[in-house]
Amino acid sequence: MPIPLSALPCTTLVNSTPQRALRSIAHTARAAKALPFSLHRTCPGSDHEAKVLRMVMFGKPGSGKGTLSSRLVKKYDVLSLSTGDLLRQHIAERTAVGQQAEGIVAQGGLVPDEIMLQVVTGKLDALRNRHWILDGFPRTLNQGKLLDTHLQAQNTPLSLVVNLDVADEVILSRISDRWVHLPSGRIYNMSYNRPKVDGLDDETGEPLAKRPDDNPCAFFVHRLKQFRDSTSPLISYYASKPKSARMVTLHGKTSDEIWPKLEAVVRSSFPNLRERAAARRQHSLSDTFMTGEDAWVS
Repeated sequence: MPIPLSALPCTTLVNSTPQRALRSIAHTARAAKALPFSLHRTCPGSDHEAKVLRMVMFGKPGSGKGTLSSRLVKKYDVLSLSTGDLLRQHIAERTAVGQQAEGIVAQGGLVPDEIMLQVVTGKLDALRNRHWILDGFPRTLNQGKLLDTHLQAQNTPLSLVVNLDVADEVILSRISDRWVHLPSGRIYNMSYNRPKVDGLDDETGEPLAKRPDDNPCAFFVHRLKQFRDSTSPLISYYASKPKSARMVTLHGKTSDEIWPKLEAVVRSSFPNLRERAAARRQHSLSDTFMTGEDAWVS
């Protein structure tokens, strides 16, 4: 089985090349530019290593985190990791962590931060050189500090923290118009993202429903307060660490308005992030039509 580059030791050419050959290569700028990628590779954590997207996104309930994450994952070579899915997987596979969590969940309790950290980092540690977005963790200041400490020890720190700033009144209006296909989690909005047939899921034709917690009255106002109480200290924590992950706050009323801003941040910060093949084909097709149109107009 081929050995990935990340598994190879970071050695110099001295170990495998005669000193004379090394000197001739090292002192020739033109030859250095022609070296293959494997010889230019540096040790993890060095300034020359390609930046890896390791991202968390914060936003009030209904701010569009799920929609924006889905767009990013659909267009780019990025993995989306759901904390809830990872926890359910551990429980289903009867892992040691899963068995601990199962008993707590069965009794209606909250899974301790230390157990959730094991659930999350057990997956992240296997994705050292992959781009990822983490959904659902951290949610509190303590969880953020635990995650930071672990990732720093692994030399895989967070590289981007995104805070979505959407006004409460916009969210309350959006929630009242929101319908969900519960089995898949697909979300529709009657104001700007309507289903093809009102009341039915586009892909399955099954009926849409309201989430039990999508009550735009007192219950949802309470959810917004809970978010502020738990997440505001976490956002302040990341904002106070300018030398670690880049943090940006994106303002807007809809996902369509925020998406170009998010994409611009990601592309400028991680230029090596590749588009998925399907997205590239779509761009290529669009360029073809654009060229034809330009030729016709001229």
